[in-house]
Amino acid sequence: MDKIWSEKCKEIKALIPKKATFREGVDKLIAFRGEMFGQLTQIFDSFPKEAFSLMPFAGADGYHSKTLAYSVWHIFRIEDIVAHEMIAEDKQIFFSEDFCESIGSPIITTGNELSGHEIAEFSEKLDLKELYRYASEVRTSTDRMILGLEHSDLKRSFGEDMCSRLQNTRCVSEDEKAVWLIGYWCGKNIAGLIGMPFSRHWIMHIEAMRRIGDKLGKQAR
Repeated sequence: MDKIWSEKCKEIKALIPKKATFREGVDKLIAFRGEMFGQLTQIFDSFPKEAFSLMPFAGADGYHSKTLAYSVWHIFRIEDIVAHEMIAEDKQIFFSEDFCESIGSPIITTGNELSGHEIAEFSEKLDLKELYRYASEVRTSTDRMILGLEHSDLKRSFGEDMCSRLQNTRCVSEDEKAVWLIGYWCGKNIAGLIGMPFSRHWIMHIEAMRRIGDKLGKQAR
């Protein structure tokens, strides 16, 4: 993990749980998310459409084995589901803004169930302009939600009713590579969800995207 990003993540993780430093931690988290999103924007600005469905590390063990497009999809579908279905208990941005149609995705899930060539084929089908717009709107809506939280909200937990709600959305595949997500999320309180997926999850996948981008850049030279 990027050392600077890792240290920022640790600092935020230490600040948010304490009532006296909660607001400071939230402000730092929002700024950190903005910094990471800037990296994502740079990637979108640096590569042609074709690059977003390439897998320079195909078969490798790690997040860098995916594509750029898949990585963005995965980050923000998970965030959209967790922020809206679980915490806000309202409609996902994906559906409320008709991104289901405009992105052109054949799935509505997080994509965990996909592997190998399925990831590349999936990535080729996505409208990248709309995918970026979706990511931006999800980030903005989550930032707004986080800023609206009170320290007392952090201990709020989730039970079987939420597990059922998530299952009913069909946004998490029943495939064994994906279905575990529901139990994982519902096993956390809001403080835990702030750590994963609203911060650390971004780090892991954006770092993987940077690695993919570096490899693609070297191959192009």
